[in-house]
Amino acid sequence: GGERMSYKDAQFAELLQAEVVDLERLKSLAWNGVPLGHRSMVWKLILGYLPSNASRRPGTLKRKRREYAESVPQYFDIPDQQRTSQEQDLLRQVLVDVPRTAPGVPLFHNERIHRCMERILYIWAIRHPASGYVQGINGLLTPFFLVFLSGLIGENAAYCDVGRVDAAVLDEVEADTYWCITKLLDAILDHYTEGTPGLTRMCRNLEHLVRRIDRPLAEHFDDEQLSTVQFAFRWMNCLLMRELNVNAIIRMWDTYLSEKDGFEAFHTYVCATLLCHFSEDLRGMKFQELVLFLQDLPTKEWGEAQVEPLLSQAFILSQAFTDAQKHLASSESLAASWLCAGGRAKGGRERMRAGGRAGVAAGGRSFACVPWRGRRPPRSTAAD
Repeated sequence: GGERMSYKDAQFAELLQAEVVDLERLKSLAWNGVPLGHRSMVWKLILGYLPSNASRRPGTLKRKRREYAESVPQYFDIPDQQRTSQEQDLLRQVLVDVPRTAPGVPLFHNERIHRCMERILYIWAIRHPASGYVQGINGLLTPFFLVFLSGLIGENAAYCDVGRVDAAVLDEVEADTYWCITKLLDAILDHYTEGTPGLTRMCRNLEHLVRRIDRPLAEHFDDEQLSTVQFAFRWMNCLLMRELNVNAIIRMWDTYLSEKDGFEAFHTYVCATLLCHFSEDLRGMKFQELVLFLQDLPTKEWGEAQVEPLLSQAFILSQAFTDAQKHLASSESLAASWLCAGGRAKGGRERMRAGGRAGVAAGGRSFACVPWRGRRPPRSTAAD
């Protein structure tokens, strides 16, 4: 462990010390997880909040943090009578949701942190009237806040004593979180606009995927009259944040941020993989049991050891699907390539592993199962 970590640390350190960071290489490296000490900087660079050119970074940070600081008195610190009734409703909703956010993380029980979150969410919603504030967005700022605060205090901030954190440090974390959640939400805004078309699309794609890769499970859902949207809407809206603990989520976000369409397309493949992981258990359940199980998955204690194979399987699936579409392959060959890649773990209890060398024809070409074991294949493989 320690030796390999130091090698990984060294790889990131070398990339980040460059005068101009190679973002493609950084994403390729970050896909497999970012060490705690580098994560804050890596996320900000990948999101495009910080410029890849080192000499421009201090000026950019100063400007963005000042710009956010100026928006607080303009939008937030004003008497209620100066707000429209719509803005008052918005503020009320934010004030109700913030204390319920990430109940498993002590940091987010703190009143000072609540104030930071309230300002971020309210100001974001005021400046994005197309969607406004929607429940679920509050959860999305927690990985950013945790990662950025950890980066500044040099330890995992989940359990830190907030009373000892300097106000100026919290101001910086708040501003950086605001800009990064803005970047993230810009990419998935139609998940939260009127009628949530993005979330509906993701649920439909998930259903389509499961039907292609695990027909027996899809048919069992049909027989039990369970529609995907009944359980998957929350998986899409909250990006599995209620299914997994925050450390697992942060590790997943290393990969999501590095993927071209991580928070929509790739997330859908992750959800399909998760569902197929429990396939054997699910096929033995009736409607009521299915609903209860899917709304409370036994995944709350999962760590990197469980999440990394999930990401690998989702990647294999996304590649198989892309190839199958290129070759107009039948669903049988897609399912075969996916199962060969270890897509469905026995009883949903064994750790998923992409193992073995069995080659199966997928869309007229051999689909060899390389033992990637939770690591992204080399870029050249990914780009075929």
